[in-house]
Amino acid sequence: MKKYLAIGVICLAALFSLRASLITDIKSPRLEVLLLGHDSQHHNSEKFAEIISQEFFKNGINISYTTDVNDLNAENLSKYDALMIYSNHDQITAAQEKALLDYVKSGKGFIPVHCASFCFQNSAAYIDMVGGQFKTHKTGDFSATIVDAQHPVMEGITSFSTWDETYVHDKVAKDIHVLTERVEGDHHEPYTWVKNYGKGKVFYTAYGHDERTWKNPSFLKLLENGVLWAVNDEAKKQWEKLPKPAPEYSDAKLPNYEKRPGGFKLQAALNPTESQLMTQVPVDFKLEMFASEPDILKPIAMAWDERGRLWIVETVDYPNTVRDVKGEGHDRIKICEDTDGDGKADKFTVFADKLNIPTGIVFAKGGVIVAQAPDFIFLKDTNGDDKADIRETIISGWGTFDTHAGPSSLHYGFDNKIWGTVGYSGYNGKVGGKAIKFSQGAFRFDGAGKNLEYLGGTSNNTWGLGFSENNDVFLSTANNTHSAFLGIPSPYLDKIGVPVNQAIDKIDGHYAMHVVTKNLRQVDVFNGFTSAAGHNLYTARNFPKTYWNRIAFVNEPTGRVVHQAILEPSGSGFKEKDGWNLVASADEWFGPVQTEVGPDGAVWVLDWYNFIIQHNPTPPGFETGKGNAYVNPLRDRVHGRIYKVVYNKAKPSAIKSLDKSDPKSLLKGLQSDNLFWRMTAQRLIVEKGDKTLVPDLYKIISNQEVDELGINAPAIHALWTLHGLGMYSTTEAFQVAVHALHHPSAGVRKAALQVLPNTAAALVAIQGTGLLKDKNLNTRLAAFLKLADLPVSPSVANDLLAAQKDSVNTGDRWIKEALKIAVSKQVKNTVESTKAPATKPAVKTKADQVITIKPIVNAMKFDKKTFTVKAGTTVELVFDNIDFMQHNLLILKKGSMNKVGAAADKLAQNPKGAEMQYVPKMPEVLFYTPLVNPEAKFRLRFKVPDAVGDYPYICSFPGHWRIMNGVMKVTK
Repeated sequence: MKKYLAIGVICLAALFSLRASLITDIKSPRLEVLLLGHDSQHHNSEKFAEIISQEFFKNGINISYTTDVNDLNAENLSKYDALMIYSNHDQITAAQEKALLDYVKSGKGFIPVHCASFCFQNSAAYIDMVGGQFKTHKTGDFSATIVDAQHPVMEGITSFSTWDETYVHDKVAKDIHVLTERVEGDHHEPYTWVKNYGKGKVFYTAYGHDERTWKNPSFLKLLENGVLWAVNDEAKKQWEKLPKPAPEYSDAKLPNYEKRPGGFKLQAALNPTESQLMTQVPVDFKLEMFASEPDILKPIAMAWDERGRLWIVETVDYPNTVRDVKGEGHDRIKICEDTDGDGKADKFTVFADKLNIPTGIVFAKGGVIVAQAPDFIFLKDTNGDDKADIRETIISGWGTFDTHAGPSSLHYGFDNKIWGTVGYSGYNGKVGGKAIKFSQGAFRFDGAGKNLEYLGGTSNNTWGLGFSENNDVFLSTANNTHSAFLGIPSPYLDKIGVPVNQAIDKIDGHYAMHVVTKNLRQVDVFNGFTSAAGHNLYTARNFPKTYWNRIAFVNEPTGRVVHQAILEPSGSGFKEKDGWNLVASADEWFGPVQTEVGPDGAVWVLDWYNFIIQHNPTPPGFETGKGNAYVNPLRDRVHGRIYKVVYNKAKPSAIKSLDKSDPKSLLKGLQSDNLFWRMTAQRLIVEKGDKTLVPDLYKIISNQEVDELGINAPAIHALWTLHGLGMYSTTEAFQVAVHALHHPSAGVRKAALQVLPNTAAALVAIQGTGLLKDKNLNTRLAAFLKLADLPVSPSVANDLLAAQKDSVNTGDRWIKEALKIAVSKQVKNTVESTKAPATKPAVKTKADQVITIKPIVNAMKFDKKTFTVKAGTTVELVFDNIDFMQHNLLILKKGSMNKVGAAADKLAQNPKGAEMQYVPKMPEVLFYTPLVNPEAKFRLRFKVPDAVGDYPYICSFPGHWRIMNGVMKVTK
C-alpha cells in the first residue's frame, strides 16, 4: 500500500509542476473548411483528409469531411468559410452547381486540389471557376518552379521537390494568376494558381496524388497558405484573434509500443478553455463545459436522476489501488447540479464515498446500483439529504484481477432489467443459489440483483453497450471491434448448441479512427479502435434528423475522439459505416470514456483527462500494479471534465424533471421525444407499481401514428411498462398487446411480440398476424424467436417448415439461426437436425513432434520465443490461447516477417479482415491457425520445410506482430 501512496504523491508533484495555463476565454471562432472527397482508394481522399486535419488543426483550422455531393447545397455550405475539393465526382446537378457557384461568388473560399480539376466534367462553369481542367498525366519526381514569390500564398515557401502525377491542363482560364510551374524542357505547365470569382477567391494546386506529396512540409505549408488566402477578410480577421494554445512538452519515461522513432514527450496539462480550443465538434455545434476540476475529478461513469441531475462516479484509485479491505477506497459518487440555469454545475454533493474503483452506475429501486468488483452494491437515500444511508451488496463474484476488464456500461433496459457489459475479468459466483460463470460480453439481471443472465460473448475486453429506440442492442469492444450487434441472446442459441460468442457479430465497416493529433500512443490496432468504450445512440430529437436513432457515439480515448458510428439496417441485423467524429481533440490529455444523450437532448461527454490511457501490457522498464495495469507515476489523479455537445439550433427540452408522485408528469415523460425521459418514466411507473395509469397506457399503445422514422416510441415503452407491472395476465392488457401486433410501427410490433406471455393464447394470436413474413426482417426475427418460447403446435411446425423454404429467411444471418431454434422446439425429432452433423474424424498419422505454444497473459507475447524442428518431419503445433483476447499464429518464409507484418497491418484496415482471420493471402505465409478465441485451442499440423534456417512466426492480429513473434528453427 505504501508503494501506491508514494506513487500518488509523485504523480501529484509531477502534475503541479506543469506550466500554469493562461488562456481563460474563447472569443473568436476557428476557420471551418468543408472537404468534399469520394469513396475511392485511388486518390484516397479519406487519408488526405486525415493528414491535413492533423497538420492544420493546431493552427485553428477545422477540416470537416464528406463524400456526399448532396452536401453542396446553400444551407450547408453557408456554415463554412471555405470549400476544398479532392475527389473525382463526374457529374453535378444543376442545383448543386448553382449552390457551389453562388457560394464562391458570395465571398467564400474555394480550394480545388489535384484531381478536383477533373471533377464535375458536365459543368463548364465549374471548370471555369477552377481555372482549368486536367487533361493527361505521367508520373515522376520534379521540382516546383516559383513564378511569383511575393504573393501571400508563397510566404515561407521555397522551391521543393516531390514525386507526383505530372498534370497537363486544358481549358486554362485567362484570369488565373500562376504561382508555381512544372517545367519540363521548354514546356512550362501552370501548377499552382489563384484567381478571383465574384467576391470569392480560388486557390488551386495540381500537387497531391498521394502521401509522398501530402506529407511534404512545403506542400502542406503551401496548402495552408492557400486556405488562409482564400477565406474572406472577416473570417481571416476572426481567425487571427483566435488564441492558439501551444502546450509545453518535457522529457518523460513513456511506453513506445509502436516503436516510433524518437519516442514521445509529455505534454503539459491544459486548463479546460485551452483544451476546448484544441477540440473540434461539427460545424453548427458547440462544446460547452458543465463541470471540471477541482469540483470533480476522474469521472468514469454517469447517469441522470428523474430531476435531471447528473450523477457521476469518480475514481482516483483506478487502476492499481485495489483495496483489500472494503470501505477504505477514495472513490465517490457525486451529484452535480446546475441550480441557476446557466448550463454549468454549481452545486456538488457527495452521495457516497469510500468506494474502490467503481465502474458503472444505474438508477433502480429508488436508489442506484453501482458496479464495484467484486460486488454490485445498492445505495439509497431514505431521508432526502442526498446522501446514501443504505448500502447493500446485491451480487458478488465479479473478477478483480484486472481493473479495466471488469463490469461497466450499466443501463436500465426496455425489459425493466439492468443490462451491462464485462471484460475478461468476467464473473464467477452464485445468484439465487445458482453457480454462474462467464467471461467477457453482455449480461442482464433484475433490479434486486436476481436472475443474472449471460447474453453473449465478445472477442475482447468490453466496455460499451447501448439501445436503439426499437430496442436493438449494440456493443463496442476493445481491439478492433468498435461496433457490434447482439443478434440473438445466447440462451436461445444454447438450445441448438451454438456457442456464446456467436450471439454477437462484429459489424463495424471500417478500421481507421480519424484523429487530429499526430501523437498517437497505442499498444496495438494502430490508428484504429484499440480501446473503444460506449455505444450510445442519439435517441432524442434536438440534433438534426440525420442523427435520430441512427448515429451511435463510440469513445476512443487513445485517439482522443468520440466517433460517430452510422448504423444502418442489414437484413434482420445492422451494419456500421464511418460517420467520422462528434468530438476530436489535439489535447493529448483529452480522454472521452462515456458519451450519452442527456435530459436536455444534448450529448454529454465524460473526459477522463489523463495523459496515460493505456492499461497493459506492461512495457519494458515498468512494473505491473495490483490492478494489472503498468505502474506509471504520470497517471493523473486530479483532473476531469464534463462537456455538453450542443446543437446551435436545438429547441429547449420540454421536460426539466419528472415527479414520481404525479401521474400526469410520468405520462408526459413516457411520451417525450427523448428516450431518457421515456425510460425514466417507465422505470418510475414500474418501480411504483402504479396500475392507475394502465388505461392511459392502453391509449398510448392504441395510437397508430408514427414519426418521421416510422417509430412510435411511446407505444413501445408503454408495452414494456405494462409488462413491468405484470398486466399481461389480464384479458384487457393481453388484447391490447395482440392488437399492437398489427401496429404500423415495426418496433411496436416487435415489442408486442416480446411482451406477450408464453401461452397457447399468445401462440394463436401470433399465428394470425403474418409476422413470420413481416416485411421488417428485424421484427420477423423476433417472431421466430418468440415461437421458441411458446407451447408446441403442429400448425406452427408446418409454418416453420414452410419458412425454411423462403430464401429471404435462409439467406439472413440471424433469421436462419432463429428458424433453427424455433424448429428445435416446435418440430418433433428435430433437435439434433439443427446441430452440425457428426462427422467421422479423419485418420491421422502420428506427428513426429508435438509443440504447445501459449500466449503470455496480458503481455502480447508467445511463451516460446523459439522452437526447433527437423526438416521434412510432420509437426503438430497446439496453440492454446490462455489469454483474454483473440490471437492467431502464422509461420512464415525465412526473412519475411516485416513484409507479412506490413500486409497484416493493411489487412486490418479491411472491414472483412476479421473474416479473413487477419491472415494475408501471400506466398510468404506457409502455415497458419485461424483466430483462436480465449480459452480455446487449435491444432495446426504441417510438414516442416526441407530447407534449414530460421522461419519467423507471428500473431497477425492488428498491431501484434511487432511484439508477438518468434522463430521456428529448422535443422537437418
